[in-house]
This record gives sequence, structure tokens and C-alpha cells, in this order.
Amino acid sequence: MTDKILGFPDSAGHKAKLHDTFARPLRDLRISVMDRCNFRCPYCMPEDKYHKDFQFLNSDERLSFREIVRLAEVFAGLGVHKLRITGGEPLLRANLPDLVAELRSVEGIDDIALTTNGILLAQHAAALKAAGLDRVTVSLDSLDPDVFTQMSGGRGSHERVLEGIHEAGLSGLAPIKVNAVVKRDINDHTVLGMVEKFRGTGIIVRFIEYMDVGTINHWQRYEAVPARELVEKIGKQWPIVPAERNYHGEVASRYVFEDGQGEVGFINSVTEPFCGSCTRARLSSDGNLFTCLFAGQGTDLRVLLRAEASDEELLDTISAVWNKRVDRYSELRARDAAPADKVEMYYIGG
Repeated sequence: MTDKILGFPDSAGHKAKLHDTFARPLRDLRISVMDRCNFRCPYCMPEDKYHKDFQFLNSDERLSFREIVRLAEVFAGLGVHKLRITGGEPLLRANLPDLVAELRSVEGIDDIALTTNGILLAQHAAALKAAGLDRVTVSLDSLDPDVFTQMSGGRGSHERVLEGIHEAGLSGLAPIKVNAVVKRDINDHTVLGMVEKFRGTGIIVRFIEYMDVGTINHWQRYEAVPARELVEKIGKQWPIVPAERNYHGEVASRYVFEDGQGEVGFINSVTEPFCGSCTRARLSSDGNLFTCLFAGQGTDLRVLLRAEASDEELLDTISAVWNKRVDRYSELRARDAAPADKVEMYYIGG
């Protein structure tokens, strides 16, 4: 493993209470609230697989807000201080600001973020901010209308996403980050347009190397555009220099523009794996706990909740899972030794 963590307090002074087999602390919990999505991105939820007759979870199979909050309290007791609400598309979950407000009151949680495709963000941004949401990350793979349509599976429009980003800014959800998955020969030629659009606005664009999340996107290594290619391309247009990470474990490599017009980030899971600093656990909308984005199976916490397990039983179960954690998929992928069985991304969020 690289960049081994020894359990020291992070930049905000949080002392880790739980460590895995590689001494990585548990600090972040990503909570999927919805397995459905209103996009059909080919690399995540292709239309031929997730068609109109596909059986998603019934509402009673998803965790209730009360159950989510209870688990958040348990995780906070184990050292988690950052929450991220994901999907599917989380804004399809009714009354989501109510959940945010309840999570805001959990002792020990000091950061709540949301990842969304942005289509519904304009109508919800103000309510989410009022409820206590700190910041938002918006997935937007291209500003080219045709490319956007191709990468979203023919759903939505980039104009509506931009409206959502605008409203998020007006509502005070900051910093806003825009994530773009870059796939070779599909949208890599639109990268400079993305940078030009957001440079100098305070919005941070981050380019993600196309990954083999799940098992249905037929990923090929050559389709992933290495971040170093994008750094070189962007740097020729607008000189950029590396910047320090904001905190230990931050996934994006940061670069700032030499002319002071903000920054751009790169998430290099394929070419520069960062497994050694991963502090994130993931909770699916039906209550399965996963310790890696590329995990093959999870641990069912819903069954414990609905069997009226005590907080101590939940603490013991989660602790046992994290203490045995050995995940380092991206490092193994780099050696062509990674397991093939992986959960689909829409199920546990990105």
C-alpha cells in the first residue's frame, strides 16, 4: 500500500476511532437514498439494461429517513464526520431537505454534501441550503449538446444542469464542484470548453478518468484518458501549477491557474490509484454497507435495524466490517490482479 495512514488527527483535528487492516481511518460515509435515476448514462445505467420494465427497489425496501439518521448517528460515534448524499439520483427522493435537516443535527457531523446530475437542482437548491446542506457536486460530462445527449443516454439537457448550478450558487451551496467523466473519443475533445466555461467563476471542474465501476459498462483501459494528458492539454491553453491537497485523503489532484482564475482537479483512479488514503464507506439505499466503490458484496444493516438491534450491536457490526477491510481495488487493477465481481455504481453512488 502507498501513503499509509497512521491514525493521526486530520486537518480539522478529528481523531480517528476505527481503522482497517491498512490503518486507514473511517471518516466519510456516502449515503445512497435512491437507486433510480432520470439519466441512462452508458457507463453507469445503460438503457438496454435499465429499461422501463426494470425492477428497482420498492419504497419500503429503501431505508427510511429515520433509519438513515440512526445509522448516521452510529457512524458518527465511530469517527465519521463527513456525509455525502448520493444515488442513483438523490433528488428523486421525496422530501430530501427533511433528511438533510435531520442529519444536520447529528452530533459530530460537520460537513454534508450532495452529488447530483443537476437536472432537478434548480428547484431544490434553496430548500436544501436552508435545511443545512453545505455544498454540492454536479455531474456534467460535456457542454456540447450532442455529446451530453450521448453520455446521458438521451435524457435531460446541459442547459438545465447549468440552471441548477446557477441556483446552487445563488443559494450559497459552496464550493460547487462539477465532475466530468472523460472517455476517449467520446468527450475528451470537449474538455477545454468545460474549463473555459467555469474558469474564474469559483466553480471547480474535476475531470475523472473513466473507470471500470460495476460490470456492465464493458470498460477497456484505453478508453480512460490519463490525467497527465489533460493536464498538458489544459496547461497549454491556460498555464497551471500543482497545488497541495486541502486535506489528507482528498481524491482529486489540484492545479491552480497561474493567472489566479481558480483551480481544476483530476481524479486519477486508473493511472494513480489513491487506495492508500481512502477513508470512505458507502451505504446503499436498501441498507447494505460497502467498504469500496468496487466491492463485490456488502453487509446488510437494514436487517439489523428492522430486527430492532441495539446501537451497540450496530456499532459492533460496523466496527467488525471496517476492522477487516482490505480493499485496494485500483491498486490491484494497475497490476491486472483486481477481482471481476463488482457492485453497480448506481446502487451505491459514485
